[in-house]
Formats: sequence, C-alpha cells, structure tokens
Amino acid sequence: MDRKTDMIDTKEMRRDLLKMALAAKSQGAHMGGSLSLVEIMAALYGGAMMFDPAAPQAEPRDRLILSKGHGVMAQYAAMKQVGMLTEEKLLTYKANGSPVSAHPSVNPALGIDFASGSLGQGLSLGVGVALGLRRKGDECSRVFVVLGDGECDEGSVWEAAMTASHYQLANVVAIIDRNGLQYDGNTEDVLALAGFSAKWKAFGWDVVTVDGHNVDVLTDAFRTRTEKPLVVIAETVKGKGFSFMEYIPQWHNGIVTQRLYEQGLAELEAAE
Repeated sequence: MDRKTDMIDTKEMRRDLLKMALAAKSQGAHMGGSLSLVEIMAALYGGAMMFDPAAPQAEPRDRLILSKGHGVMAQYAAMKQVGMLTEEKLLTYKANGSPVSAHPSVNPALGIDFASGSLGQGLSLGVGVALGLRRKGDECSRVFVVLGDGECDEGSVWEAAMTASHYQLANVVAIIDRNGLQYDGNTEDVLALAGFSAKWKAFGWDVVTVDGHNVDVLTDAFRTRTEKPLVVIAETVKGKGFSFMEYIPQWHNGIVTQRLYEQGLAELEAAE
C-alpha cells in the first residue's frame, strides 16, 4: 500500500483522541502525552516507516516500539488513518478485552510486536531487535523507538544508548517526545536535561532536533540514514491542540467530560 503523509488527517486524529477519552469515562485517558505524539505517529504511519498496513507482519518491515506506552492513543488514531482500526474499535478504548488497551499489548494483527508501559525499557529492547535483524542479514529494516523526555531520567536508557553506539547500530532510530513535562512536573525541575542534544552526541549518536508538530519535517528526519544510531529530538507541546490541556502536567491522565469534549471539538473546528 502506497502511503503519503498528506493522507493523514492530524485534526481527525485529535478528534479521535477526544472520542476515545470520552468513551473511557471515569477511567480517564493519557491525553497530554498522546496529543504531543500526533504528528510523530502521522509521519511514521504516513510513510516514514516501512510496512504494509494490510499485512503488518510481512517482511521486510520496520519495527515500532512505543517505549512511552501511555501515548498509545496517538498510535491507535494513526492506525485508523491507514485502515488498520475502525472507529468502532477505537471507541472500545480501555474496555475489558479490547485490543485498544491503555498501554500497547502484543497484537501481531495490528503490527504491535512489543508490550510497553514500564518506562525506560523500550530502547534496550530496540537495541536487541536491531542486533537480531543484523544477524539475520536484514540490511533494510529499521527499529523506531519512541521515548518520552522524562523517561530519559532512567539509567537503562543511557546503557542502551551506549550499547547501540558500541555496535554501530545504524538501523536504530530513537525519537524523543520533548514536551518538557513529565508526571511530576517540568522536566527541568524534576531532573534537568540541559545539554540534551550534547548528551546523545557524547554517547556516539547522530542527533537531529526538529519541530515535533511538523509532519513533513518529521518524515524527512525519520528517513535520514547515517552510519551511527540516530536520535530525533522532537520538540512538542504536551496536550497540543486543546487550550485546556496544553502545558498542564495534570493531563498526563485526566477525565474528558461531555463539556470538555464539546469544547475540544469547537476548538478543533476553529483551528486552521
């Protein structure tokens, strides 16, 4: 299936996130960190990632590990855009037995190869998968790992970064959702990430910093191939798209009421 980023409607993705959150009712939804991922997922599913939505296990193919698993709502919305999920399925978000779970669960039919949710684990897994692909002789498949910036407080992230550099895993692309907020507040107050780009360079990675809400720029960055592992630092806004969510840590997980749902829809319609 030929996919192009202009086939992906990011406004509709945000609308779908609102619908999922409303369906979750009092369970709440991880809206803040999902909204900051919308354009990242649009770029990946819109063509930057090599895979067939009609046959997601067909080789060769790229792998996607959503290490910040709480942002999976954006991934589901992108799947709907390329025909992998229906709106009916989306609205079962967080329901018992639903494949549209609060964090990614292994589901080969959806191309989800890895469960996630415990932060700090995804890059290590990605390094292992990348080594496995190399040993199989797969020279074209890549492993994309999406991490949160607060997640980079975890020491395991830097152990994996050092390992990827040691083995010169040019088939690994780490994507950092740099929205500046984590569960406990501002990232620079919790554990400062000052000199973030320089840290990755010091660990032997190539680094690209981009506007995390520009699909075309993201797509170009994700398609970049170098001789080293690559990290794309995507500068984003937590809660992007809704005035009552942007820059507010409490929307890490929050309840979307009918009133907020209607306000969100109105803001989307008013947006350019």
